[in-house]
Amino acid sequence: MRRGPPRGPSNGHPVTVLRRAVPVVVTALLLAGCSTDVVAGQASPGTGGPVDVPADEFPVTGAGDEPIDRFARNALADLDAFWAEAYPEYFDDEYEPLQGGFFSVDSLDLDPSAYPEDTGIGCAGSPTPPEEVADNAFYDPECDVIAFDRALLEELADEYGRFLVPVVMAHEFGHAMQARFGFAERAILDETQADCLAGAWTAWVAAGEAEHVSIRRPELDDVVRGFLLLRDDVGSDPDDTQAHGSYFDRVSAFYEGFDGGMASCRDDFGPDRLFTAAAFEDPLDAASQGDASFDELVSLIDTSLPDFWGEVFPAAFGDEFDPPVVEGFQGDAPDCDGLDDRDLGYCAEDNTVYLDESDLATPAYDEIGDFALATAIALPYSLAVREQAGLSTDDGAATRSAVCLTGWYEAQWYNREFGDILPGAAISPGDIDEAVQFLLTYGVDPEVFPNVDASGFELVGAFRAGFLEGGEACDLER
Repeated sequence: MRRGPPRGPSNGHPVTVLRRAVPVVVTALLLAGCSTDVVAGQASPGTGGPVDVPADEFPVTGAGDEPIDRFARNALADLDAFWAEAYPEYFDDEYEPLQGGFFSVDSLDLDPSAYPEDTGIGCAGSPTPPEEVADNAFYDPECDVIAFDRALLEELADEYGRFLVPVVMAHEFGHAMQARFGFAERAILDETQADCLAGAWTAWVAAGEAEHVSIRRPELDDVVRGFLLLRDDVGSDPDDTQAHGSYFDRVSAFYEGFDGGMASCRDDFGPDRLFTAAAFEDPLDAASQGDASFDELVSLIDTSLPDFWGEVFPAAFGDEFDPPVVEGFQGDAPDCDGLDDRDLGYCAEDNTVYLDESDLATPAYDEIGDFALATAIALPYSLAVREQAGLSTDDGAATRSAVCLTGWYEAQWYNREFGDILPGAAISPGDIDEAVQFLLTYGVDPEVFPNVDASGFELVGAFRAGFLEGGEACDLER
């Protein structure tokens, strides 16, 4: 978040008592978010048990008998089966299997003799040495091949769970399909659409349709965490020829495919699609990664949240909004119904949002970034909104709604709606990524949210809904 000029206490707004704070921005709240559509979805285990596809039935040049190669082959076989059905249905044409085939390379123990001498992992028109696949997985449109470094896939599986490997295969298979129905003019559109196609295939697997791979619901959290490794560097140019998108852009696209299916992937990736990836405008912001100081951030949030809800609440519910105080504590939570010794919560008795500085606020700020702290404050603040609206605050529906409302509020930062009350303060590249990281790191912790019956993947979906659609997506009907 880019800081604005110093600001004194806001008129009538409660003073935030956190020891380290952030600049605050007040906004004129719009009843809309940024764009697009979502509904929360759930993955369930497939029926039956997956079986390995025999190597002679689905050849992968250079593959060994290692578990990672078998897993990649299984995913590719199921992707081939998926697209044989999906391509004619959604793109009104015959499905063409990959003509150049598939290649597995072990960059840590390369055996050049496993590949054709003249073409390597390429083809006659575009020969490629196998060592060029090191630390990568890609689709080559010149040769219509998919190649991958199985050492990289092993590393991804160890770090982010086994199903990130099939998702990487699904992303590259998506590029192969784009070679058939048409690439976009911007790389970021192609890359995020491939993420969406991977999400649609993952939903098919979760529905039990795949023969060779399966996914369990908790694995979706690992998958979306893995996208953090695959995003562009914060502050990268979204118009670069190699742009893949921010963390939010990529996770949002994957979620859209999982929840909305192939039609969303086909229809929602036009030139007007919203991307949060952006280059830094100021070298000083690049040096700090756009983070305001802790104290500045708290100040900004303490101004913008009351202003935002002070405008929206009367319009939505016909009553005035009573802004809660935001107060920090160290380790031991205040004795209050609704807090129950958690690290984060809203206490209706004294209309206060409480936040554990030592166990939550400071670690979130230091480890993730300033907008992680903004998200931590906005979540229980949204529960205060629900409490004053006469809605539930202590069940799973309330949790998902609060996450959605937080996305709506943070969309106002993205839309620069706080410029009038906080001149010069603005969101920075990577801030929305930090909100997603906070949800996946802390949002599923019962010490942060009570009665969490949603996975991190579903919380990200709720945040995405509020960010893109606005308050109408956030279950505010009384």
